[in-house]
Amino acid sequence: MDGIADMGGTPGWGSMYPPRQDEPVFKESWEGRAFALAILANRVSGGNLDSFRHALERLDRAHYIDDGYYGRWLNAGELRLIDSAILAPGAIDARARNLRGEHVEEPPIPEPAKPDYAPTAEGSLRSIDAAPVFAVGERVRSKDMSPAGHTRLPHYARGHVGVVDIIQPAAVLPDTNAHFLGENPQYVYSVRFDSRDLWGADAEPFELTIELFESYLETAS
Repeated sequence: MDGIADMGGTPGWGSMYPPRQDEPVFKESWEGRAFALAILANRVSGGNLDSFRHALERLDRAHYIDDGYYGRWLNAGELRLIDSAILAPGAIDARARNLRGEHVEEPPIPEPAKPDYAPTAEGSLRSIDAAPVFAVGERVRSKDMSPAGHTRLPHYARGHVGVVDIIQPAAVLPDTNAHFLGENPQYVYSVRFDSRDLWGADAEPFELTIELFESYLETAS
């Protein structure tokens, strides 16, 4: 899906800057707790890395940007708990209001909806019998598609032509894994694009390499 997380190539976000060498991992103590709670929430809800990323991309602007990086993680963790019916929508807000002494009724917890999911192996790399469809040096086009669910195909690359630099090992396909529809492992390709092909002749000239799953690509005529 094309959510707030797909920010690459969109204007208005300011310039990139290198991280400070002395920058702490957590600037405030709550950030470390939010990070841990997000990981725990995704685990107890029966999720995986891709389902968590899908939760992140479903957040609105306020929850994704205005709440900051670790606020974003905490919001995604809450959404995973709601997805699995461990929490009811609005439960966190009700509990926060009760802590402030407002005495509101917490919404009832719905029927459990935790996914029946278990990975076939550790990590995301998998072995498959099929040979890669594309070869190193081949010109390929990333498909111009707008999936309703999760995908790792960035919006700015869709419909553009690049060159395969490296064939990576097969890995679990995020598009299906995020929705617990199977791992569907396939090869991943490092595809090199010209920045001016992606963003026009006025773009700063450089080459950008993107890791793309096999089903994202087609042969460029």
